[in-house]
Amino acid sequence: MSTQDVLNELEALRDPRMLEVNRRHGDEHAVNLTALRGLAKRLGKDAELAEELWDSGSPDARLLALLMVRPSAFSQERLDVLLREARLPKVQDWLVNYVVKKSKHAPALRELWLADPDPVVESAGWALTSEAIAKGKDALDHDALLATIEARMQGAPERLQWAMNQALATIGIEDEARRGRASDIGERLGVLKDYPVAPGCISPFAPIWIAEMSARKEV
Repeated sequence: MSTQDVLNELEALRDPRMLEVNRRHGDEHAVNLTALRGLAKRLGKDAELAEELWDSGSPDARLLALLMVRPSAFSQERLDVLLREARLPKVQDWLVNYVVKKSKHAPALRELWLADPDPVVESAGWALTSEAIAKGKDALDHDALLATIEARMQGAPERLQWAMNQALATIGIEDEARRGRASDIGERLGVLKDYPVAPGCISPFAPIWIAEMSARKEV
């Protein structure tokens, strides 16, 4: 299929009602994600087509492109450019989770992005930090991370706040020696304490999240 053929198919799959819902969360994609994954499976891995879809600027096309690439194909510099172009929450989330986390450049990009003055870029650094904590492969200073979270999370912009909160919870879940401190920080800051949660889902409020997931690890 040509790039235009794919863009035409994506256009036919767009759902205005889905777009309306996604816009409430700062996103702009309008294609059902299951349908998007089905299209990606049909198209297969295609770096050239994926690049053209990304360059179209369409959020739906960019999500599709991220399902069609191999993480090993990207340089650190290219991944940094893609992250800065992504901007929208879902596109950034898929780029980080499906591509960057699987790249050998993830540790270097984590350090680069954590030091970035742009809170959207920094949030990607915290997402990689949570991944590194969970995997336990990198010797991260959990005390220093907790101190940074304690000082900055409460007043951080929303996307950065969410990413820092995840790192806080991940430290509490994975690092038993610092579990109490992580829970105390979450309790005192109160970030996401009143966030509505669907039945059967875990609250993103760090003390509850830590307690629930820690209990599961011990079963």
